[in-house]
Amino acid sequence: MTITQETAPQETEPQGTGCPVTGTFPFSGSSYRGPSPAYGRLRAEQPVAKVPTAGGVDAWLVTRYEDVRRLSADPRLSRAQACGEGAPRVGGTMHTTPEMIISLDGAEHARLRKLVAGAFTMRRVERMRDNVQRVTDELLDDMAAKGGAVDLVQQLAVPLPLTVIGELLGVPAQDLREFEQWARAFATVDDRAGGEASLHALGKLSEYIVGLIAEKRANPADDMLSELIAARDDDDRLSEPELVTFGFTLIGAGFDTTANQLANSVLALLADHPEQWRALVEDSTRIPRAVEELLRHVNLFATDTSGFPRIAAEDIEVGDVTIPKGDAVLLALASANRDPEVFADPDRLDLARERNPHIAFGHGMHYCLGKHLGRMEMEIALEGLTRRFPDLRLADPDAQLPWHIGEINHTLTSLPVVWGA
Repeated sequence: MTITQETAPQETEPQGTGCPVTGTFPFSGSSYRGPSPAYGRLRAEQPVAKVPTAGGVDAWLVTRYEDVRRLSADPRLSRAQACGEGAPRVGGTMHTTPEMIISLDGAEHARLRKLVAGAFTMRRVERMRDNVQRVTDELLDDMAAKGGAVDLVQQLAVPLPLTVIGELLGVPAQDLREFEQWARAFATVDDRAGGEASLHALGKLSEYIVGLIAEKRANPADDMLSELIAARDDDDRLSEPELVTFGFTLIGAGFDTTANQLANSVLALLADHPEQWRALVEDSTRIPRAVEELLRHVNLFATDTSGFPRIAAEDIEVGDVTIPKGDAVLLALASANRDPEVFADPDRLDLARERNPHIAFGHGMHYCLGKHLGRMEMEIALEGLTRRFPDLRLADPDAQLPWHIGEINHTLTSLPVVWGA
């Protein structure tokens, strides 16, 4: 299997920092298999390093687990300041609008988060299990009926979370495919093209959400968007722009990340760890623990960070380093999840790993609201695949797989698989 993922050439060398790594952030060498090797050297020699970035400014890169986890919950690191007018652009990171929940801090963030948090509690998500199982079974039934080589990205990894988040928001089934094209274009920003496709898709999504809001105002239903409309109209807890941006924020967070994580995890098992795939086939009770390890080990982030820079709102001490007020900070989640101080033999995929406090979903105020739903979708999908297609394998082990080269996630665009004789 030839699997390649391009990264932009890195030429600039850190100046005056004593940094053990040469190159510009984002570093080359990152893939779904793991973060760039540069992070291992940084963790060992300079875990808080000031590095030049593709955006032309310097930023502080934090690589050790304990530091990343603590700073993720530190209110002195501001997302809002990183999204404001005139904020430094570091490149290789997602640019957000000020109204989005991921762009807010403090009380404003808490106000919006509280409105949707109830939809993603473990209890509420468990009530969705039968529906997620039904959607998965239907997709796998269709896959079995097709036979031959099937593209697992388009057959399962994309439509499963797309359908689930669409039903959660109340998107009509007939709109889902067009909705998918915009959602994926919005989430898979390509900095080399200036982000124009993403901005176009954002406009289309906004236009669609505005229309959907109008429809649900006239005909409320039992879905999250109808609940948010009520919060806007009845209780005045949302502005109209907040209501619209909530819609496409939940699309990007609830659909694309799960689609990528599922596709990349199946690829890792089939291409790199077939013995671990067989272990799951033999004993499906291993799947919940396996999902946690796949979340830790399989690198979702194209930049090896969460994709969202922060700005120090005041001077912050991290070990023997002072990050000055106003400087940009990048928290390397993928590096933190490979920290040998926390994870034994961290570069090994161990689906039986017992202690696994990974931070794949982030930590602190911006931790992923959909973590319970994402876990459940992963578990149900893997259980269905291993049960229905125990001899699943890559259609062509020597083929070069296609990836979208963008600035947020490692996005596999096609994964042809076969099974049977």
